[in-house]
Amino acid sequence: MNIQNPYIKFLASYHELERTDLQALDLVGEKLLGYIAVQHSNELTLTVTECMRIKSVASPATIHRKITELINDGWVYTLFEGEKRRTKYLAPTLKATKYFEKVSKLMLKSVQ
Repeated sequence: MNIQNPYIKFLASYHELERTDLQALDLVGEKLLGYIAVQHSNELTLTVTECMRIKSVASPATIHRKITELINDGWVYTLFEGEKRRTKYLAPTLKATKYFEKVSKLMLKSVQ
């Protein structure tokens, strides 16, 4: 690969990762997973309801459907905090964490 621009180099590598690791994750799901992971890493775990309010991702109905897909495909899990048994919080799974590690390595490799 003789690409000079680091971002284009990253995209080329990322597209290869998409073909192998992200077969069940579409753009909306990927964007939503990113929001969940960022909030979780900042110890601000999102609830399902809070996710459904993120207008820059999709409509509330689409987000709800994508959350269900993310859970079923093993990217996200739900948890309860304290006494609030009716409020579901979302967190990335080990599968998602491993995916983010792969993408991080691609990013670092593309700027070297």
